[in-house]
Amino acid sequence: MSWTSRQGLALPDLVPTALRRAWSADGHYLDTDIYRLFRRRVLAHPDRDAVIQPDSTLSYVQLDHWVGRFAGALAAAGVRDREIVAIRLPNGWPALAAELAAARLGSVALTFPAGPGSSEARSLLARSRATALITTGPLDTAGLPHLRAVLTPGRLLDQQESAAAAPAADPDAPARILVSSGSEAEPKMVAYSHNAMGGGRGNYLQAVYDGEPAPRCLVLVPLSASYGSLGAVSLYRHGATLVLLDRFDPVTALRAITEHRVTHLFGVATTLRRMTAQPPCADEDLSSLRAVIASADELPAGALAAALERFGRPVSNVYGSSDGVNCRGEYRTARAETTVLDHPDPAVCDFEVRDEQGGPLPAGAAGELWARGPMTPLCYVGAPELDARNRDADGWVRTGDHGLIGHDGRLRLLRRNSQLIKRGGYSISLAEVERHAAAHPALAEAVCVPVPDEDLGERLCVCVVPQQDHPAPTLTELNHFLEEQCGLERRKLPEQLVALPTLPLSSTGKLSRRELSRIARENPAQPEPSQAQPAPSEPALGHLLRAEHA
Repeated sequence: MSWTSRQGLALPDLVPTALRRAWSADGHYLDTDIYRLFRRRVLAHPDRDAVIQPDSTLSYVQLDHWVGRFAGALAAAGVRDREIVAIRLPNGWPALAAELAAARLGSVALTFPAGPGSSEARSLLARSRATALITTGPLDTAGLPHLRAVLTPGRLLDQQESAAAAPAADPDAPARILVSSGSEAEPKMVAYSHNAMGGGRGNYLQAVYDGEPAPRCLVLVPLSASYGSLGAVSLYRHGATLVLLDRFDPVTALRAITEHRVTHLFGVATTLRRMTAQPPCADEDLSSLRAVIASADELPAGALAAALERFGRPVSNVYGSSDGVNCRGEYRTARAETTVLDHPDPAVCDFEVRDEQGGPLPAGAAGELWARGPMTPLCYVGAPELDARNRDADGWVRTGDHGLIGHDGRLRLLRRNSQLIKRGGYSISLAEVERHAAAHPALAEAVCVPVPDEDLGERLCVCVVPQQDHPAPTLTELNHFLEEQCGLERRKLPEQLVALPTLPLSSTGKLSRRELSRIARENPAQPEPSQAQPAPSEPALGHLLRAEHA
């Protein structure tokens, strides 16, 4: 199957049609578009809370009302079916309503974090050929020929008339585009069908909810992210109630569990660590919890132990990515090894372990992980070179990660893609930050490396070589350049700078990132004398774990 937008963007399905049909026959797909899945939920329980946030609560029927009005605003702006609608909103019911409004019109939602910085936004809008952008902040849209409308939440809320739903979309057509930093110099986009979202991703959540008829989920990750896509899927596939915060605060999050009788807590290692470090309030009651879910390369032993003790429920760690990769491990003791996951779920995705030549390896042998299953996306968006490099003719997707499948059938993760760092739940591409940093007029070279951090997992250090006869910029100066001149998003700014006369090389003459990592660890960041406040790159927790505000 191949789908083409009205603006000429082709999104072919690179999984063989016979496989898709087999997954449908096995019941792994619902063969229904996501807006109609949502309408089923509205009709089944119109008065159930859909979204609870500090300033408002919307039932399913109320949320659907706003979905219709948001669709009306998009239609009035000229949006039609088979177009891309970009959504750059912070966590909240308007972000969910906007995504469902796009589906109601038969268009495709492209979601990405809100906040300062224009480089990522402009790149995504240009490459996706988006015709509409819903955003809270200003953005320079010059040079974006396909973009016809920029809508604010206020304009959506002022819309009085609803738009009629478009005819049912082909369930194998694209429904949502997920964004990931990946290992590329620009963020990569991955197109998912209705079936892959409601079916494949929905199946992963079905295992998480384990028969809970009406999950109440505290979601402490950005809804716009790959992991955060669980929010919308939980609505239209599982009829869940989402509890959202304006910004993350550990005391507020704990209070929300008590007040709203949360059954499932979704976060990252940083949020769990900070929540469990808080002393219990006098009226704290966490007995409603059924499960705690994190997403980390390896959930630190201390964070696991603290979560098990504080919450008194099993803790799951999800290995996944926007490339359609997912496998979960559930742990009940602090001694559990969190790089060992459960058996891959065929309703979500299977794994193969391959050698450097792409040949399959037997059980117990370590190699590169490839994934394929009902959750597998259609293709990369506007990047045929990524498809050629990372997809094969049988529908398998190369993850870039390394692991093995044990003789017991369980997946063990050994190493994630070395060109990514994960800071407080956000994946950051080293290549993207390096490309912008190297453009600083005072720098000859710039290389980024991760630095371990107990709280956030990793922080970002930039190692620079100044131009001859030029002093190296300070961290504050470089970050000002990255944010103001390059439009780099604040969540991607380095937190440490090391200036060197030359970059170290390995014995083969290649850049030694290992040596740079050692140098960065041995030269921790020092406060700059001119700074009365933390540098703009200092990762405030709310900034890391929600879609950012300007």
